[in-house]
Amino acid sequence: MDTIASLFSFITWPVSWVIVQFHKMYGAIFGPDTGWAWGLSIVSLVVLIRICLIPLFVKQIKSTRNMQALQPKMKAIQERYKSDKQRQSEEMMKLYKETGTNPLSSCLPILAQSPFFFALYHVLSAIANGETIGVINQSLLESARQAHIFGAPLAAKFTDSAAEVQALGASITDVRVVTAIMIIMMSASQFFTQRQLMMKNVDLSVKTPYMQQQKMLMYIFPLIFAGMGINFPVGVLVYWLTTNVWTMGQQMYVINQNPTPGSKAQDAYLQRLLKSVTHSGEVKGRRRKNIVKVIVAKGSDRNENERRFFAGLSKAGFAAQADGTVIKSDTIVAEAEGGAAAKRQQPKRQTKAQRQAGTAQQAKDTEAEESAETTEKSVSDTESKTSLEKKPETPAKGGTQGQSSGRSRASSGGNRQRKGQQRPKHPSSKK
Repeated sequence: MDTIASLFSFITWPVSWVIVQFHKMYGAIFGPDTGWAWGLSIVSLVVLIRICLIPLFVKQIKSTRNMQALQPKMKAIQERYKSDKQRQSEEMMKLYKETGTNPLSSCLPILAQSPFFFALYHVLSAIANGETIGVINQSLLESARQAHIFGAPLAAKFTDSAAEVQALGASITDVRVVTAIMIIMMSASQFFTQRQLMMKNVDLSVKTPYMQQQKMLMYIFPLIFAGMGINFPVGVLVYWLTTNVWTMGQQMYVINQNPTPGSKAQDAYLQRLLKSVTHSGEVKGRRRKNIVKVIVAKGSDRNENERRFFAGLSKAGFAAQADGTVIKSDTIVAEAEGGAAAKRQQPKRQTKAQRQAGTAQQAKDTEAEESAETTEKSVSDTESKTSLEKKPETPAKGGTQGQSSGRSRASSGGNRQRKGQQRPKHPSSKK
């Protein structure tokens, strides 16, 4: 570790200068030789570095999202050119170039702050050895060696011997208890940060090997830092713990305010936005309008969370516009109300006894209706027969009566004739 730290000795002067400037400010409040003055100086150094690294962090977030979105295409390239590694690499580079994605962008914040980390380690090691470094002169060196955080000197390590710890004016028990607690907190914050990213801010609709790698790193990284932590001085543990807490808070803000499309965090964000729009009747804030604008532009490519958001807007009587705003639509409200009124109501659930009673009653009603129809038909036939029997005869007079009789005999005679084709009469027979 000392060899690696010496490689970054060229920035030990600016790092030590920043620490000394913060020490002057906090020393005036807590005292120059206290652990609070030196510990807060290290914390302020971390905050300053992380503020300067915010542009890189934004680039890291964009690169991580682009990598997640490209996973299906990358997998297709790997399957297509699995026998030609050179062509596979060329197609991968072509894909990165077309989409403007840099795989190393996700590591930029860690790589950028690594020199400061090792420079701080170099400064604290010099303090532990009683050597001046950078702008830290002899008086500042003595003040730093007297500074303790909860009984542990800034330059003490978990692996130090009892004699080395005693030379710094502390006990081995205090040093190991404090360093063990800080190592556990450092590893836990690292694990929680990675878990928060995996559980809330990952597109769950895409299952790729990248997600499996992230899950493995979620468990491996805390173990790696725990193993390295026993060789870190207390001051470096303060630096790394502060960095992890800053990263965790920064990531929580990004997840809540600008989540990854298709993730659980996006669903929660859109539901909060829907509630705000329903309450106020408008989309407040430029950033929210830009998010709605992007979702509108997607059209049919919207994910499930975005479709649910638009369905909620329509149900509330709002329509999203291309500029990211919403308007009140009476037509949508009328359609929603009409659809609700026309919606078929589900029948109440009945018990077995009620269903049997209903079936028996229905059978009785059907039998009664059939009986009524039969009775009505019988009465109708009876009345029809009676009316025919009681029809009065027309009195016959003169030729009219004779004609009627003739017609009656002719008709009765015709009725007695055999049906079908008649045999021709013999010529000798009488007509």
